[in-house]
Amino acid sequence: MCGIVGYVGDRDACPIIIKGLKRLEYRGYDSAGVAIVNDKGELNVFKCKGKVSGLEEFISEKDTRGCVGIAHTRWATHGEPSDRNAHPHYSASGNLALIHNGIIENFRVLKDALIQNGYTFKSSTDSEVLVNLIEYVKQSNDCSLEEAVRLALKQVVGAYAIAVVERGNNSRIVAARQSSPMVIGIGKGEYFLSSDAASIIDYTNDFAYLNDGEIAVIEKGKDLEIKTLDNEDGHLDIRRLELSISQLEKGGYPHFMLKEIHEQPNTIVDCIRGRINPETLEVYLSGVALNKEKFLNAGRIIFVACGTSWHASLIGEHIFENMCRIPVEVEYASEFRYRNPIIRKDDIVIAVSQSGETADTLAALEIAKKAGAFVYGICNAVGSSIARVTDSGTYIHVGPEIGVASTKAFTGQVTVMAMMALCIAQMKGTMTEEQRHAVVRDMLRLPEITKEVLSTDSVIADLAKIFTYAHNFIYLGRGYNYPTALEGALKLKEISYIHAEGYPAAEMKHGPIALIDTEMPTVVIATPDHTHDKTVSNMEEIKARGGKIIAVMAHGDEHASKSADYVIEVPVCSECLMPIVVSIPLQLLAYYIAVYKGRNVDQPRNLAKSVTVE
Repeated sequence: MCGIVGYVGDRDACPIIIKGLKRLEYRGYDSAGVAIVNDKGELNVFKCKGKVSGLEEFISEKDTRGCVGIAHTRWATHGEPSDRNAHPHYSASGNLALIHNGIIENFRVLKDALIQNGYTFKSSTDSEVLVNLIEYVKQSNDCSLEEAVRLALKQVVGAYAIAVVERGNNSRIVAARQSSPMVIGIGKGEYFLSSDAASIIDYTNDFAYLNDGEIAVIEKGKDLEIKTLDNEDGHLDIRRLELSISQLEKGGYPHFMLKEIHEQPNTIVDCIRGRINPETLEVYLSGVALNKEKFLNAGRIIFVACGTSWHASLIGEHIFENMCRIPVEVEYASEFRYRNPIIRKDDIVIAVSQSGETADTLAALEIAKKAGAFVYGICNAVGSSIARVTDSGTYIHVGPEIGVASTKAFTGQVTVMAMMALCIAQMKGTMTEEQRHAVVRDMLRLPEITKEVLSTDSVIADLAKIFTYAHNFIYLGRGYNYPTALEGALKLKEISYIHAEGYPAAEMKHGPIALIDTEMPTVVIATPDHTHDKTVSNMEEIKARGGKIIAVMAHGDEHASKSADYVIEVPVCSECLMPIVVSIPLQLLAYYIAVYKGRNVDQPRNLAKSVTVE
């Protein structure tokens, strides 16, 4: 969603925070701005609708000198994208400037109260209400900025990560968070602030992670001070993050998405490294092993997730039930949190999120924790909120994912789920050693298998040219690969803006077949499993109605190829791992169709990488 960057130190702040904003561009945004306090204590705000490059041009001849600064990229919630709705926002007097991620749910009540006290507003945002509330509290109580922030936030309902600077104070930023990410980078005599550590990794590897309901006073030459909203000392949680700058660059690829698709052989290696013994073929995940009794006695497993992570969880449901014989449910976190779910003490709730900051998933976790369930996290971002609030968990270790459309995170999530299931199956004795070892052998082969799939890149690129005309697509799959069909359709929707739907292949006759004509391409996942012949029959039904079929199938499958108009051949491995193999050509197909249609692949319209607000 929105991005926050800040700096306090002896260096010129503007180049640092602008560079940070560029690192955050992948999150999706519609406007950008900076606020600088110069050496004279003057507070200057520069902002505009559009990209960071437009902001750079706008400020190129402005005086942006100053060693304290905050910057923001906005993803519109309240008010359309515009110069006036862009952040930072001045308070009415011009003495304060604020940037804000999140949503203030009671902003209308607060705004009406402020209007009654003589305040006027220039924007349509809830964020301008917040900066004026802080100013009102500060003037009414004749208190410090940090005290005003604390008292004001006690009146706020909603989610926020904020940073505030003050005219006349050229050495301090006050920041706070509630249900929205915020980290503070600790340098030598300087501090950095961000909603994503990756944006400031150029300057430090040491980060303090703010917890919900905490306020940080970040001041040059002083120790970091953290307080709670109740004015108690907060917990200083400092962690070292090892992240290569090269992971944040395109590395010669035209888009981050294509780079991340091609990284998957390596990210799968990183995901399984140290977790599989290639000699004994045993799988060890500390998060499972150290909580053995929880998993042995689990009455049910509930996955909570959103978007691509929800699709990965549907595959996880198949894997866990088949291998571990534990009942599994998969829930949209956004629905789970609002429907008064039944949660038992012997339930295990697994939260799946690439960023570890998804607002709905975090809220679902809180419900599960309050009900007494054991909560487990599967995420990518070290030190993220989900990683810190869960009882235990497993990182997928695929490195930063910059492209908005998730690719390597999806395959990493499915890989971790398969490893978890193998661990639990070993503990419960629900698979024979021969069965487990067969899957593990194929898991160790996955990096080479995915390399082989990626060697078809040019074939898929040529195939994609044929389908740029399409306005709709259908994706069909069965068993493990029904969720893969859903994921393939989502990728196409996200980046090409072509309407696409995924269905279980057998359900086609229950409605979707009415859509089939010569203008409706159908992608059918027809890899070998016990339903293969039935899937080929579904292909014949489509063909009989003039539909064009792209079949993703095993090498040399003459049976499926005779029913298809176009084929993408893939190698075969254990059935539970085939979604990893099959998802890669679907990612490439979506990517190339989007490129040929001239879409902004890494920053598709209206989307954000991490959905940290409802």
